Amino acid sequence: MNITDAITQRHSCRAFVNKAVSHDQIERMLTAARHAPSGANTQPWQVAVVSGNTKKTLQQNIEHAFNAGETSKLDYQYYPVSWKAPYKKRRSDCGLQLYAALDITRGDADRRRAQWAANYRSFDAPVMLLFFIDPIMETGSYLDYGMFLQSIMLAAMEEGLATCAQAALAEYPQIVKQTLGYPDDQVLLCGMAIGYEDTDAAVNRYRTPREDVSVFTQFFD
Repeated sequence: MNITDAITQRHSCRAFVNKAVSHDQIERMLTAARHAPSGANTQPWQVAVVSGNTKKTLQQNIEHAFNAGETSKLDYQYYPVSWKAPYKKRRSDCGLQLYAALDITRGDADRRRAQWAANYRSFDAPVMLLFFIDPIMETGSYLDYGMFLQSIMLAAMEEGLATCAQAALAEYPQIVKQTLGYPDDQVLLCGMAIGYEDTDAAVNRYRTPREDVSVFTQFFD
């Protein structure tokens, strides 16, 4: 697979088959992704690879908090406090596509809630990655981290694996840190589901649109 095909074919996978992912596969992906650029070569990434019984315990702890109505709060502000065009519509359209693919109507609160809870299980993928950063690092390192995350997702495709980057996995950071033994002051950025795609699942067949280059680009000759 060439680089352009990998970039354009990558998508967020939300249904996985029951097939294990080996430590060797994860090791190869991270070995490749560690070459992502970072300012002054700071390499700010810290990765937790969670699977097996530890994953079951962690996702149960998070789901319990969610079902008990505990308020979620990320370690940082991910989305805008006030939305405006065109971002508000893109966000809304994205959600509508997801629920349409799952045949979940706007009024079906129970199924919507159940689908959101699936985030906390990494959609039952066999492996969940969680990404931490030292609290002294600033915005530039968050940019670096994005390149690292994309590198992992592209390396996963070479392994025949599918991924879904998930901000939702950072919604209960204290539970994650307590379960895994990370210091309270570490910043939990996000997570990622990794596994083999269920190609028969309707939720994996829709694709969100992308704007034409002309919409977001100006050329200055």
